[in-house]
Amino acid sequence: MPEAGGTRARPTTGPADSLRIAGLVPMSTVDWPDHLVATVFCQGCPWNCFYCHNLDLIPTRRPGAVAWAEVLALLERRRGLLDGVVFTGGEALRQDALADAAAEVRGMGFAVGLHTAGAYPRRLSDLVAAGLVDWVGLDIKALPEHYEAVVGRAGAGERAWACLELLVEAADRGGPGLEVRTTVVPGDVAADDALEVARRARAAGARVYALQQARGEGTSGEFDVVAPGWDAQCERMAERIESLGWERFTYRPA
Repeated sequence: MPEAGGTRARPTTGPADSLRIAGLVPMSTVDWPDHLVATVFCQGCPWNCFYCHNLDLIPTRRPGAVAWAEVLALLERRRGLLDGVVFTGGEALRQDALADAAAEVRGMGFAVGLHTAGAYPRRLSDLVAAGLVDWVGLDIKALPEHYEAVVGRAGAGERAWACLELLVEAADRGGPGLEVRTTVVPGDVAADDALEVARRARAAGARVYALQQARGEGTSGEFDVVAPGWDAQCERMAERIESLGWERFTYRPA
């Protein structure tokens, strides 16, 4: 992780200013395990997961609500307090300006974290190769053959699992840290797949895994996240997944 420290002169405007930001959380303890970060919510996502709790972030043409200059000003004030910045979404990799924004953050001495659903393997590979990301939280939503039922897009599973492969290989070479996470909903294919998803992720070389219950807040409200017996089912699922042998396993109830 780069050390927080000296300043570097920056132009008043630059490529990162085109990053469309839907929201900014000045301080978060939950978006990157064991790190205190600012979280930048990027506008736009190519997928349409039915359980998404950030529906307002899906439209790709909606203008940003927060200027990049506001993020930089926050970081200037939080030197020595924050460990880094997490870019999330939506799908942060959808925007070309992400690389420029990550470079500016690292140039200020902060680490860069990324939440991604794996929609853009080539862009992710470029970001990793450039050394612009220190940690990735990768959502693996289902087995490849069932992805379209979850995200509403053909070919999505191949992209997401390709991202898992490249991130595992990068981590083995000393690249960014990686947490694989799967979100489950009662009665959905994601819940049916979860244990096998975890097995395959472990076999692929993933070492850190999280099982997450979907939340109802902010969603379309067209599905039930509190079905009878669901909490107990998730706890049993978490126990079975944890038994696969991870360096770190986390269960995140709703």
